[in-house]
Amino acid sequence: MILDWQAFTPWQALLGGVLIGLAAAWLALLHGRVAGISGMVSGLLERRTDWRARLAFVLGLMATPGLWLLAVGGLPVSLVEAGGGRLLLAGILVGVGTRLASGCTSGHGVCGLARLSPRSLAATMAFMCAGFVTVAMFRHWGA
Repeated sequence: MILDWQAFTPWQALLGGVLIGLAAAWLALLHGRVAGISGMVSGLLERRTDWRARLAFVLGLMATPGLWLLAVGGLPVSLVEAGGGRLLLAGILVGVGTRLASGCTSGHGVCGLARLSPRSLAATMAFMCAGFVTVAMFRHWGA
């Protein structure tokens, strides 16, 4: 396997992690909410009483690439080596996994682990193991 060292961006990754952590902490401390994207979107679609706050959260997520573009002058390039069928299947499996786990990687992995939730630890371990197996299947075993 050849590594592309130009794609290694530790400072951008660190900045992104800090911003995600600050946003999650802000939401938890000031509003008592978990910054789980699947929960935010589902609550928005169900038009819960706090739909305005959920909409602001989701719009903030959507605006972030534009802010990055203004600040840095370009967006990172992502190369996805999968066809439409695999991407559709992946999206469906992520949705099913999110439903089964009662939350997504951001809710369990960022917020749940920070709260030392055993359920979030189990969910995050399941997410990670599924990712490891998927990469092994498609990259190394030729599935």
